[in-house]
Amino acid sequence: MMSDEGKLFVGGLSFDTNEESLEEAFSKYGTIAKVDVIRDRETHRSRGFGFVTFENPEDAKDAMAAMNGKSVDGRMIRVDEAGKPGGRGGGFRGGASGGRGGGFFRGGRGRGACEPRGLGDRSYGSSSYSSGGGYYNRDNRLVNAQWF
Repeated sequence: MMSDEGKLFVGGLSFDTNEESLEEAFSKYGTIAKVDVIRDRETHRSRGFGFVTFENPEDAKDAMAAMNGKSVDGRMIRVDEAGKPGGRGGGFRGGASGGRGGGFFRGGRGRGACEPRGLGDRSYGSSSYSSGGGYYNRDNRLVNAQWF
């Protein structure tokens, strides 16, 4: 398993930010080993975040302290250690698997991000599953859809 030491998460990027401009913004803090701007697979447009990996982990700490809250390409960025648990919060945690963990739609505990209101932790076993704001029965028919 590869170490994330020296790797920074950079969020809040402008859709115009690319690897070159991100490297330029961070290079004054040390030698950069790798820069990635994460892009949508289909549109190839930036997803608004990326990663900067420094050769020296101490340079990464300096860059994180100096660049967090600064402006890059006209947008205020957020810089954190990559892979740090709980560092980014929010996010989508649901879908067809019916994942638990309070997704960003309502932030509630005990319900998946797409689970309809009022159903709580009721288990439907293998006869149904949650996806997109409703439950599907074993015939793949949407039942009990309630959008937020």
